[in-house]
Amino acid sequence: MSDWPELNVERDHETLAILHLAAQMLGKLRVAHAPWLNHGWHVALQPNARGLGILPTGASGGRTFTLTLDLCRHAIVLWISDGGREELPLNAGSIAALHRRLVAMLELHDLPSSFNGRPNEIADALPFAEDDAPRDYDRDSAERFRAALAAMLPVFARFRAGFSGKASPVHFWWGSFDLAVSRFSGRKAPQHPGGLPGLPDRITREAYSDEVSSAGFWAGGATAADPFFYSYIYPEPDGFRTATVAHGRFDEAYGEFVLPYAEVRTAANPERMLSEFFQSSYDLGADLSKWDRAALEREPVAP
Repeated sequence: MSDWPELNVERDHETLAILHLAAQMLGKLRVAHAPWLNHGWHVALQPNARGLGILPTGASGGRTFTLTLDLCRHAIVLWISDGGREELPLNAGSIAALHRRLVAMLELHDLPSSFNGRPNEIADALPFAEDDAPRDYDRDSAERFRAALAAMLPVFARFRAGFSGKASPVHFWWGSFDLAVSRFSGRKAPQHPGGLPGLPDRITREAYSDEVSSAGFWAGGATAADPFFYSYIYPEPDGFRTATVAHGRFDEAYGEFVLPYAEVRTAANPERMLSEFFQSSYDLGADLSKWDRAALEREPVAP
């Protein structure tokens, strides 16, 4: 048995839902107070040893600040470039209380505190300030989630290192609550049709303006679902969804190849299984789409 932790939707869902909505608050601060980068890469959370955090963000007086979902301290931790530090426990009792205390903490330090108050990519979600239903935060569930991210990150990092063309960092999308890395062919893509729930079409179309192959891990978050790894390509070439890849299967509902997290964690070699899934599904899409693979790929340099 590997040391990858078990993730159980019945046990972990409520805590992951809290983390999903807390992550959205942090990401929305970046949307409101940072210059826009291509494909929205500036708003994604960055994985670190303790959880997930935003990039440094400008504030008055020449200062910068960061916020981290610290899953070791089970708090939103604020760090300021002038030496200030404060933390807000994640077990606030409700999303409304967490939102109120986050805004108050930022205002106390004269930091940007305004952001869009309605969650994205979550069906029928209440505004943060109105979501006062009781929520129970479980430390064990949060620690399992953090440990799962830590276990898979080296696989993501090596996969990213095998590409010398344009590629994203390994980062965490707070809208959909997934860890992802994307590779690009260097060619423009046809306009995306849009229509993704809770996401403006202009954002979707900018995100998918170029041909892209993405691999990632979806934890469920506000959606009560078993976590899985995924891989897809846009635009999808003929023959992609009917082909075979290592370990995974194509899911018609999601429009991508999926591999359940539970299958990876119980494999004899989880890292190898996940690497083979990512590589084989990328190989398939890149070959069918006639990417210039010789110009885009390289052998990762070992540490």
